[in-house]
Amino acid sequence: QVQLVESGGNLVQDGGSLRLSCAASGFTSTIFTVGWFRQAPGKEREFVSAIKWNGDDTYYDDSVKGRFTISSDNAKNTVYLQMNNLKPKDTAVYYCGARTRRTTVMYVQSTMWYDYWGQGTQVTVSS
Repeated sequence: QVQLVESGGNLVQDGGSLRLSCAASGFTSTIFTVGWFRQAPGKEREFVSAIKWNGDDTYYDDSVKGRFTISSDNAKNTVYLQMNNLKPKDTAVYYCGARTRRTTVMYVQSTMWYDYWGQGTQVTVSS
């Protein structure tokens, strides 16, 4: 079992920055990949970014490339999402998910690919 707790969400102005954290506990040695997703009211949960637990590979949705940076700190069992130049369209609840089963093909954009989820943290960007 792996438990995930997101934090760092807040209300910021257009163009502002936030850093989200996803803290993992439990059998963290089994984690293969961690992904960040977001869900706006009335919309489906959508992929934002992902990183292999060892930090070797990172993945981004085109909508956040150049603005968001994902990183991992294995010593702290935490994955971060640095979000710069935030826009009102980034407003959503942000969730992190963890996959524990290793695969060759990385379906990082699919919510079904992840085994565990956190409770989410709210990010609101005002115009």
